[in-house]
Amino acid sequence: MLRTKTALAVLWCCAVLALPAQATPPAPNLDLRQAFALTLKRHPDLRRLPLQQAALRADIEQAAQAPAWVAGATLENALGSGAYRGADAAELTLSLGAALEPQARRDARVGLAQSRLDGLDIAAEGRRLDLLAEVARRYLDVLALQEEARALEATLAQRQTAAVAARHRVGAGASPTSVQLGAEAAVARAELELARTRAAATAARRRLALMWGGELIGAVQGELLALPDTPDFEHLASLLERAPDLQRFASEARLREARLQLAQTQARPDLEWQVGVRRLQGSDDWALMGGLSVPLGSRRRAEPGIRAARAELDALALEREAGELDLRATLAEAHGRLAVDALAVRQTTDKVLPALERAEAAAGQAYRAGALSYLEWALLQADLLSARRDRIAAARDFHRALIEIQRLTAEPFVLADRAPNETTP
Repeated sequence: MLRTKTALAVLWCCAVLALPAQATPPAPNLDLRQAFALTLKRHPDLRRLPLQQAALRADIEQAAQAPAWVAGATLENALGSGAYRGADAAELTLSLGAALEPQARRDARVGLAQSRLDGLDIAAEGRRLDLLAEVARRYLDVLALQEEARALEATLAQRQTAAVAARHRVGAGASPTSVQLGAEAAVARAELELARTRAAATAARRRLALMWGGELIGAVQGELLALPDTPDFEHLASLLERAPDLQRFASEARLREARLQLAQTQARPDLEWQVGVRRLQGSDDWALMGGLSVPLGSRRRAEPGIRAARAELDALALEREAGELDLRATLAEAHGRLAVDALAVRQTTDKVLPALERAEAAAGQAYRAGALSYLEWALLQADLLSARRDRIAAARDFHRALIEIQRLTAEPFVLADRAPNETTP
């Protein structure tokens, strides 16, 4: 149940990123759901889980085995001297024996092996969460670079327009040649930045495809600037109890309890019995023989192991408390970043960018009319690009924080393409 729930939760994490973009990207394209599915299917860390489970099931079978029977043969009074020279006086004993192991010890041994198997499932869920969160982060990097490339394309178009206007003014003798040269240099810089961003996006797509060992993919789909609503901090904190990072402590507690029980069973000694027949050479007769042995000092020898196992079990409560504090601190930091980044994106979208776009358009008209210098127009274009980049960075940080929250809680949130009160199952 935990595996299914966790997979569903992470499969939908940052699902707002997987909404179709306005423009159709070139094939082969990819959305976030496909990236998750490919990683779950192909990543080596997840594919080796069945092999690890098979090995631990074999350990359980081995732990359930009873002590082996021991068959023996003993030859006495042979190859000596005098009357015992050669084998004339030799006596042969055939025996069969075994250890009488306490059932509690076998049960404890099986319980320890079973706890390891159960712990593997919890560890696998944590690893699955980490992998899919990394997929979402790499996907987000690609999406942010694509958004930055679009911003640079818009800036390049603006600077090309400014260069054309500068050429016209220089041709009309209204501006010196240096203005035209500066405008053309600005176009060249914009082209360089755009080329570098596209190259970085290609590298980011390749890095994303490596999560499932795939080849280079095309553009990814998504709306970086769509920011979903998130629950408040107290609600998120209440979800931590079911998070794999804390479930791991419950699994470890069962493992350490099993170790303690196994250590306690070592205080009870194993009785070793033996029965057999002996051939008496002198009378040429056969006789039954038997034996029973008990190791001494078993409780004293087992006491250090019991103390160590009990101390490890008691220490786990403190480890869990420290782990929970760390999780809450990480959650609080990520939740705080959500509010700050969301405010930055919305303020930039609603106020900063519209004002700068109007100012840039007005500056272009004023420059063509000779009422404004080229430098002032260029500065407004640079401010507009900086604001666009700031918005992209804030949106990327918002989604990164959201990914971290979903990794910690393993819970889905409201999706941007669903009703406001609808959540994933």
